[in-house]
Amino acid sequence: MVRRRIAPQPTSKLAIWAQRIALFSLAATLVALIVVRSGALDIVPALSTLGGGLALAVVAILLAFGAGIVIWREGIGGVREAIVAFLVGIALIAYPLYLGAKAYRLPAIYDVTTDPIDPPRFEVIARLRPRDAHPVTYAGLYAAEQQRASYSDIEPDLTDSSPQEAYEAALKVIAKRKWAIVNERPPHGAGSRDGHIEAIARTLILGFREDVAVRVRATPDGARIDVRSASRYGLHDLGENAARVSALISDIDDVLAAPQPEKKEPPPPKPTHAAGKGGAARR
Repeated sequence: MVRRRIAPQPTSKLAIWAQRIALFSLAATLVALIVVRSGALDIVPALSTLGGGLALAVVAILLAFGAGIVIWREGIGGVREAIVAFLVGIALIAYPLYLGAKAYRLPAIYDVTTDPIDPPRFEVIARLRPRDAHPVTYAGLYAAEQQRASYSDIEPDLTDSSPQEAYEAALKVIAKRKWAIVNERPPHGAGSRDGHIEAIARTLILGFREDVAVRVRATPDGARIDVRSASRYGLHDLGENAARVSALISDIDDVLAAPQPEKKEPPPPKPTHAAGKGGAARR
């Protein structure tokens, strides 16, 4: 009896290549993310590597579409490979697409402050920033107008707490957020010196370093807290700095509003043994 051999169903080469490119783009993107967060390379080549990985993801999606058309018309295999390529590609570019849509709705600024006229200064951070980063000077009137139009809630924090209390609350919040504090100068005297804090925050996914300055200034009724947050790279911060400033001020207010533990009065000193003897002798 002769057995018939069924020829294996051919697989779409487009689907195979789509899957290969998608998996390679996944590996390249993960490596680029690690490199960017670690700071092992300069920011430009690191971001170029990340962009290359995402571009390959787009190529994989297009090849997966082409493979789907070929599979439908010719009735060959490769459906699984095409689906894998499509899903991996979509997963890689979904977040960048979301950021692109977000950038379209928000102003192209990278420096946000509660005081555009006299923003808190970057002193120590000015020496720590790389040469290819943005200048530490505030962008000026144009940036202030853009900020006011989109983030009208970014305003100075006026509190009836003392400057020292406001400074300690700001320092406590920054330390809780685990930002790297590079400069701290407490307020001194009745408004003779402002309190000043400089810290470096990091973005959640890529770990970009973004600079924060807090100034605490005495007022007749208490203290005024001004905050500044600025990105080192990119012409668009995607709203990160405004969100950071708003959240920081809100957390500082929560700390200042929290009831402070009452200080216990020290117990009265106990009479010494010698004093007791002297009193007995006098009686």
